[in-house]
Amino acid sequence: MMVEDRTVPTNGSGTDVHDAPITLDDERWEKVVEITGGEAAVCFQCGVCTAVCPWALVRQKPLPVRLLIRRAQLGLDRDGDDLWLCTTCGHCQSLCPRGVDIPGVIRSLRNWAWQEREVPEGLPSLMWDVHWDLNPWGQPPSQRYDWADGLDLPDFDPEKHEILLYVGCSSCYDLRMQKVARAFVGVLRAAGVEFGVLGEDEPCCGEAVSAVGQEAYLAEIVASNTKLFAERGVGHMVTLSPHCYDIFATEHATDGDFKPEHYTTYLAGLIEAGRLELPGIAGIAATFQDPCFLGRTHDTYAEPRQVLEAIDGVDLREMDDNREQGLCCGGGGGRMFMETVVEVRFAVPRVKQAQATGAQVLVTACPACTSCLEDGVKVVDEVDLRVMDLAEVVGMALAGAGE
Repeated sequence: MMVEDRTVPTNGSGTDVHDAPITLDDERWEKVVEITGGEAAVCFQCGVCTAVCPWALVRQKPLPVRLLIRRAQLGLDRDGDDLWLCTTCGHCQSLCPRGVDIPGVIRSLRNWAWQEREVPEGLPSLMWDVHWDLNPWGQPPSQRYDWADGLDLPDFDPEKHEILLYVGCSSCYDLRMQKVARAFVGVLRAAGVEFGVLGEDEPCCGEAVSAVGQEAYLAEIVASNTKLFAERGVGHMVTLSPHCYDIFATEHATDGDFKPEHYTTYLAGLIEAGRLELPGIAGIAATFQDPCFLGRTHDTYAEPRQVLEAIDGVDLREMDDNREQGLCCGGGGGRMFMETVVEVRFAVPRVKQAQATGAQVLVTACPACTSCLEDGVKVVDEVDLRVMDLAEVVGMALAGAGE
């Protein structure tokens, strides 16, 4: 069947080509239905997804989410770079009237692009970094626990320890995030929690692999990690990154004894049980950035705020877009490993929203958010705002800072 394409760009420059005939491919459509689990077929093109996509805040041409799905429905080729712009933040999915798993559709289309070798330059190197170095940063596995020097962390023993602390690649190798890991260790010890770590044996969770759609490789990582956790007797696992938590909660079998949990809900539980008492901090105005993979993906909004509100002296102020409507930092969906010019980074309008609250501290609970928001603070004029992880704020309260 031949139709005339009157609506979509046919190249990566954004130029519309209206008079080029295209051939609809029924076999490609059947493949799309298969790889998306039927999700692409449910979309009825209302356009809510495109309207709420944060890309519209930072550039004239919004990310055409609806168009990506429509072209997939028609069995047409993917739209070049547009497919790789999505941060899989889930804002579109949360408002979709048909409940389409749009981030899942995007990842499935990316998976197909891998099969046809149509991926951006640099992403194959990312996969090799994970394969050879067991982390997406390409850092030596032997240095995975250098961040813990002097902390005397015990190897995890299921007979002795309440939880396994899973630190994750970012907090192991990123110098900024290493401070968060050390702060959280101090919090656990202040609460009297018996915990252990896997040390240099700690594996990559595979989130970066998932984000860019390499589903076959992700399945290998999940199988390997599942075997390792079973051999080590891992039951209750607490993660620092919501991205790691998401992988463990959605890709691993969570029946039986294996229970992954993000550290914000774990801290809220410690406070509720009376195991962690937080001294006050003298007069700090704070606002909270909801990580997409903690909030929209796992509906965790209350617990981080409960932790902040348990600290006497913290004045919690909400940004205009918060909770379910929270603005993505821009670091999800593999964007941490792809170049994004300053002018079109989501963190810039987000920092301005935080600044408008009058807050002194912009708090979050995700390595990607911390990294992106700190970059945003650097480029926004006349901003006096400190970006901190929630674990650091708790650690500061325990140290009696501000008294």
